[in-house]
Amino acid sequence: MNNQLRGYASVDQNVTVNYDNGSITLSVITPEIIRIFQDHGEKGSSYAIENDKTIKTNFTVLDHGDHFELSTSALNVKIYNNEKIDVYDEKGNPLVIDYRGKRTPIDRGLDEAHAKLVAAEGHDIAGGSDKDKTYFEVIKSLAVDEQIYGLGDKTGYLNKRGYEYDNWNTDNPSPQVESFTRLYKSIPFMLGLKNGHPYGLFFDNIYRSHFDLGKENSNYYFYSAVAGNLDYYIIGGHSLKDIVTNYTYLTGRVPLPQKWVLGYQQSRWGYSVSPEKVEEITTKLRENDLPCDVIHFDIDYMDGYRVFTWNKEKFADPKGFVKKLRDQGFRVMPIIDPGVKKDKKYKIYKEGLKKGYFAKNPDGTVYVNKVWPGDSVFPDFGRQEVQQWWADNCKYLVDVGTGGIWDDMNEPASFEGDIPDDIVFSDGDRPSTHKKLHNVYGHNMAKATYEGLKKYSHKRPYVITRAAYAGTQKYSTVWTGDNQSLWPHLQMMIPQLCNLGMSGFTFAGTDIGGFGADATAEMLTRWIEGALFSPLYRNHASMGTRSQEPWVFGEPTLTIYRKYLKLRYRFIPFLYDLCYCETKTGLGIMRPLVLNYDDDPETRTINDEYMVGDQLLVAPVVQEGQNTRAVYLPAGNWIDFWNGVEYAGKRSILVNAPLDKLPLFVKKDTIIPWGAEVSHISDEPDKTMTFRVYGKNGTYTHYQDNGLDFNYQDGKYNLYQINADGDNVTIKMTHNGYNKNYYKIFVELNDRKLTFVYDQEAQEYIQK
Repeated sequence: MNNQLRGYASVDQNVTVNYDNGSITLSVITPEIIRIFQDHGEKGSSYAIENDKTIKTNFTVLDHGDHFELSTSALNVKIYNNEKIDVYDEKGNPLVIDYRGKRTPIDRGLDEAHAKLVAAEGHDIAGGSDKDKTYFEVIKSLAVDEQIYGLGDKTGYLNKRGYEYDNWNTDNPSPQVESFTRLYKSIPFMLGLKNGHPYGLFFDNIYRSHFDLGKENSNYYFYSAVAGNLDYYIIGGHSLKDIVTNYTYLTGRVPLPQKWVLGYQQSRWGYSVSPEKVEEITTKLRENDLPCDVIHFDIDYMDGYRVFTWNKEKFADPKGFVKKLRDQGFRVMPIIDPGVKKDKKYKIYKEGLKKGYFAKNPDGTVYVNKVWPGDSVFPDFGRQEVQQWWADNCKYLVDVGTGGIWDDMNEPASFEGDIPDDIVFSDGDRPSTHKKLHNVYGHNMAKATYEGLKKYSHKRPYVITRAAYAGTQKYSTVWTGDNQSLWPHLQMMIPQLCNLGMSGFTFAGTDIGGFGADATAEMLTRWIEGALFSPLYRNHASMGTRSQEPWVFGEPTLTIYRKYLKLRYRFIPFLYDLCYCETKTGLGIMRPLVLNYDDDPETRTINDEYMVGDQLLVAPVVQEGQNTRAVYLPAGNWIDFWNGVEYAGKRSILVNAPLDKLPLFVKKDTIIPWGAEVSHISDEPDKTMTFRVYGKNGTYTHYQDNGLDFNYQDGKYNLYQINADGDNVTIKMTHNGYNKNYYKIFVELNDRKLTFVYDQEAQEYIQK
């Protein structure tokens, strides 16, 4: 191949580079984001990126004879013959370098005959499928010292180097292990550290795609897709944090949740078989002094699994029952699925059929498969009018009084084989196919659900979705799907949630205790401890498994479980502050150590610790029978949360961790808000707040609003700045827009507790 450069043309911030055969357009989005685009004839807009993100940016393009060079203040892109593109940071450090050699697939020691024999037995042979005519791939060089993160909640370890993954949303009920190449979400965004220098790559293509991150050959990684345009974004920054901030600028950030969403949530497939069963659970939660805000209703509450219905034979007065639970401090979170029951007497089916809202076979008839209701049809969520119809139907659940909506089965999953590629779905106002729209089906359903809740509840929508694409974080919380009560799944929780957070999905969780299989007392205990700072804090299990409410296991499980639920609620003001900060930076609650300390090689492959913001380090026990563990502390001084002992960082220490202890460390000179002990989060504003000072100095900004609606967007919120300088502590309100500010603020120092009272006349806090 000898595809020679033939000049370039620059219009606005788009530079089109011409070759003998075709062209590539480089678009300067910001100084740190450059888009690479090659038109393969695919029509349609991005599902991940909404609105024009281009910022006026100074850049230069120079002709160096053998290559062109596009430079901003942050990135330097060199464009060569044969469509080779190399990217450096402003100091000349290589970030993303096109590979010049040929791919060399793994030698698996199989001739053609044996390959067929192995495949016939049911084993997967990587690289053995025929490529589509529209297939393309991009191959980049790997440095010896290069780590790769991101890709959402793929299985396995934090560092994805050496593994391969597919982007094709898949509901696979088998126990998820590190060899799984695909799960429920497709987030084609990777973060890299090449010789310690950070970068990001986002491939905005919704077709089925593949990442081989050095598994085939340690000298390169590659991205491939079965179809679509070549369309990817190179993202720069001085740190991994910058990469996350820039990526979430592009694709959107998790909006501020209602505050109670940070509370504990109890769920099981089978609770909603009857009001008596639900009340049995809620009564035991309160009797056992277990704080809880949400009870989830799985598919049992519906009338024959028909979405947007309630079984009136079991629940004579759904609205009254939901209100009764609400009066006890519980909100109800019902599940819905996209599969609409094929039933001529069913309103939703009749409406959708009449208006042509369901996916179709190539011959124009409505496509039918089986899901929970039996024969089912699938809303064509790619069309705006179908999304609006679905959003309007959400009003039914809002009117019943539910706290949000839990979207499930939206890969979309089906019981009678996979949905064929040629089933007709819409890509906006154009007919398209399942082959293209599969990976954004859940994204579009979540968006429709979000819009419906926002329109009819006038509250910040609480949506949970199982399937997602890049950018879905703007509309929905996620969980990692149907895990199991297995120690490896507890271990996997940390890298999964940390990689989700770095991929934009900062509000996420796993099914605590495991969805499938049978939990043990020890496993459940270590899970509720390890997930203490998981944004979505939900215990969920499948029908037919051992019940995993803490009282089922007796003591000491119940007491330890209670201890950590109560501790969670103490930290909710801190977690809510981090949610507010995330809306500004894209940086989430749960973070791998490498995100905060990417200049420390020791942090780059730590799978069993995580950080909470910049301030806390959590080192859960995730091995059966373990009661001591090594903990790596990065740079700085760290204070043991439980006993106040101080440790110097940049070293590992050995920590005792009996069954009732979660190793937890606070960075010295940190201030943390400390919530009251409560059974649930009230809609009424807190009248007081406490701040704890770890060390002698520190500065902290605390956020307060009503925790429910969108009034904060009109400035109705408060910001408090707490400063501690030895014995001198001051509190200032740097923004005063919410008229329910704290009457008293307490500050706990090492040796005493200070009280500050708000002086209404002076509009400031005065120490008493």
